[in-house]
Amino acid sequence: MSHCPECGANMDLDADELEEGAIISCPDCSSELEVVNTHPLELDVIGDEDDDDAEDKDSVEEVDDEDDDDSEDEEDNGFH
Repeated sequence: MSHCPECGANMDLDADELEEGAIISCPDCSSELEVVNTHPLELDVIGDEDDDDAEDKDSVEEVDDEDDDDSEDEEDNGFH
């Protein structure tokens, strides 16, 4: 018996019938899951880690842009 890594639901899967890299859906939460390993069966949620990394990267870029704007404002105010 396997468990969904997203919601913890019991999933009746046969590792012998699955291949690494296969994509399956959780019957309870509908999350897309990738078979990472078959023996022992290991599942991983698809997309969550990539989305979080992209959001973090965007936040850092926004902060960097704000810092650049502040230094330009100081120059415009006669602080040469």
